Amino acid sequence: MSKFSLEHLNKYVFPHFVCDDPDVILGSVFGEDVALTRIGEDVLVSHLDPIVGAVNDIGWLAVHVACNDIATSGAPPRWIQLLVLVPSENDLALLKKIMTDVERGAKEVGVSIIGGHTGYSSALSRPLVAVTALGPLNGRKPVLTSGAQVGDHILISKGIALEGTAILASDFSKTALKLGLTDGDLWDAKALMRHVSVVPEAVLLGKCGASAMHDVTRGGLLETLMEISRLSDVGLEIQYEKIPIHEIVACFSRAFQFDPLKMISSGTLVAAISPSKIDDAAAKLEQAGIPYADIGKVVPGQGVGVQMEDGEKMYHDIHAEEDELARMWTLYSPDETS
Repeated sequence: MSKFSLEHLNKYVFPHFVCDDPDVILGSVFGEDVALTRIGEDVLVSHLDPIVGAVNDIGWLAVHVACNDIATSGAPPRWIQLLVLVPSENDLALLKKIMTDVERGAKEVGVSIIGGHTGYSSALSRPLVAVTALGPLNGRKPVLTSGAQVGDHILISKGIALEGTAILASDFSKTALKLGLTDGDLWDAKALMRHVSVVPEAVLLGKCGASAMHDVTRGGLLETLMEISRLSDVGLEIQYEKIPIHEIVACFSRAFQFDPLKMISSGTLVAAISPSKIDDAAAKLEQAGIPYADIGKVVPGQGVGVQMEDGEKMYHDIHAEEDELARMWTLYSPDETS
């Protein structure tokens, strides 16, 4: 599943998001993955995300992905609402598994399921799970994609292409074996899914005073950096060799021929941190046992410059419609599921 291009979103979608409610602090803005709504003396953070591309553990993944976006505002997620659609009314075993996985994910994050909708549609070939996550700011200052400042360090947690690699190992295991990967490789890649949550590091860095935060979803690290650049009206200088790429991710990247910079990676957080706060943030990440890397700086200008071995490559255009996992679905057939 991919997004529409920014051009099409601006033409066909965003013009219809008209809101005159004075309690809506932040509504629908490209690149900002949360809405902020004033509720009494507090502010409610909300976000909606669907999952279609993954089949195995789809309910569990949907909970974590939606809750990640709430956490990137600096607020711990607290509640979720759930939409589950399966292809047939006979898919009761599938429905049970999805709901069991949703419950497991909710317990891990510490959120309550407060409602939703469950049904089936013959128009679907795979299940669809969408989660709306919500959380109160409780007096915190919201951290947004648009907050990066010139001079900030760019930190990322864990590594890139985590989620996409794990999904390929789980849902395209037969293809992976045909491409030369081993059963051990599949095991290692599937294990990456355990790191899909960014809630711990996002809440931690929010307390440390992060200027901007964004989780790495469709479009991968590069699209995330482009959105920070566009919304913050700054440039980013990135050192490619400093970007953590797990060995198993590199193996899958070579086998499936995908670009790790453009692969979906829930579990990876990008944060802009001011020089005065970087040492404290790094120390707290280390104390919490959260791997991270300082991969570059925020600079005057526009776009993202990635310094490679053979020179710098500049990126200026948003390509929300491009995603490596979606491309894999067009090239390869997923494993059959019972």
